Amino acid sequence: MFADNTLTPKEAVRLCALGSIARAPQRYSELAGAVRHFISRVAGPQIDLMGTSIELLRYEGLVQAVDGTGAGMEDDAILAITEAGRVELITLLTARLRAGSDLSKLIVALKMRFMDLLPANQQRAQADLMIETVEGELARLIDLRGAFAGDGDGCHLTDWLDHDIELLETRLTWLEEFSARL
Repeated sequence: MFADNTLTPKEAVRLCALGSIARAPQRYSELAGAVRHFISRVAGPQIDLMGTSIELLRYEGLVQAVDGTGAGMEDDAILAITEAGRVELITLLTARLRAGSDLSKLIVALKMRFMDLLPANQQRAQADLMIETVEGELARLIDLRGAFAGDGDGCHLTDWLDHDIELLETRLTWLEEFSARL
């Protein structure tokens, strides 16, 4: 963890993997795909997040194979969480949150602060770029929301996604109106 007891990107991936198999054992390939899908829909495709190996969890004793040879990736074993994995999951789930660590938010604020220094056509181009970015974020979250529709596992993710989708739709409307004013 970081010095302030907040999660690193690697630990966020661990939380996703451990939480996924804590709900139900999964094949190695299914778990890897589920983690990749979830992380990329929430945070966008990021190499530093995708580089963490699920196989490392097995070596650390946080998950174990319940069928196959136990090799994990090689035989696409079904993996289940161990007691040590449950302890780690609780530790990760109860970690502190780091407020305002999103660099993109700072960059957007800086663009909005100084955009008036650009010629009008470049201001419109920047507004269009921001619209395109929000549309991409919105598409990722809507896709993720669709993957959990009717899931019925009792998680609160769909409520959170509905909230974030609503915020992005509001931001998109504002940006489109802003662009029209330029």
